[in-house]
Parts: sequence; structure tokens; C-alpha cells
Amino acid sequence: MKEGLRERTRRAVRAELAQVAIDLFARQGFDETTVEDIARAAGMTKRSFFRYFPTKEDVVFDGIDLTGENVVADIAARPADERPWECLHHVLQAWQEEIHASEQALATIRLIEATPALAGRLHQRRTEWRRRVSDALQHRPGTDLDPYTADLLTNAATAVLDAVSSQWARSDGNANRPALLDQGFNQIHVDPNPQQE
Repeated sequence: MKEGLRERTRRAVRAELAQVAIDLFARQGFDETTVEDIARAAGMTKRSFFRYFPTKEDVVFDGIDLTGENVVADIAARPADERPWECLHHVLQAWQEEIHASEQALATIRLIEATPALAGRLHQRRTEWRRRVSDALQHRPGTDLDPYTADLLTNAATAVLDAVSSQWARSDGNANRPALLDQGFNQIHVDPNPQQE
């Protein structure tokens, strides 16, 4: 179904608020920046800010949440005969450019790593994301993947993503993320159907 004008406008305002907030957090620090500061810099009231985000922390994760929804949808749409590990590899590779194509992405990763409250929130959101990805892997048409194996594959893929993000941040955004992702998926190749001894 095509997205309506109101939803596109809402998404655009959320993206702009996220950009303004990340810029302020990078300059002033997360704890030192208030919702009032973000709203003022974006040219709106504090009340208007809360129409788009329930908390200051949520503004940091706006793009991450959207990408999570899209990754789950893309997993469900992959060919039924594709092996689960290859499915995860293809889907996450396709989203690499969108997820980390900007300076904002680098600033966001650094901000989360440096802010304990955000690192804790990221852990919570990653747990929910892993659950949804695991469910999507299990429910792909023609797949008979058990919950344990789906969780194992999802957690291994998340470990690759975390290592890629850390290396990318260490390189000041200069590392080749797609190549690192390929390397990680090849190094941690998971066999979902091991031979029983």
C-alpha cells in the first residue's frame, strides 16, 4: 500500500528532528541537551516534539527502528529455497548503504557507545529486533527452521553487524562496510543443519 502524504510528512519531520538532536548531542553531550533545546533548534515547541517522539532517547533510534522493520519485511520476501544464513547475508548487505551512508550514522554510533543510557536502550531494542528477525526466518515460506537454530543464526548475524559497526567507527567511517560484512559472514559461516554424531 502506498504511503500517504501525512505519513510521509510525519516521517520527514521525524528525520529532521533526529538530525537536529544528533547534532546537538554531538556538540553539547546527550545528558546536557534537553528536549527544549532540540525543539527550539528545530523551530517547534516542546509539546510538538512529544507528538513525534515519546522521549529524548527515542529520537536517537528513529532510523534504527525503521530499518529494523524493513529488514524483517525483506527477510520474508526472500526466495523460499535460499538458505537462512545466505538470506540474512543478502538482506543485511542490501541495507548497509542505507543504514550507514551518512555522517549522522557515524555520530549516532559514537554517541550510543559513549552514553550508558543509550547503550542500554540499544541493547533492549536489539533484543526485540533479534526476536523479530528470528521469527521472520522461521516463518519464511517453505522453511522448517526450529526456534533454536533461528535464534542462533540471528545472534551470529548480529555479532557480525556489531563487529562491522565497531570497525567502521574506529576507522572514522572510512572502512568498507560491505566488504567487512562479507568477511564476517564468511568467517562465521553457520550451518543450520549440522550432522548429528
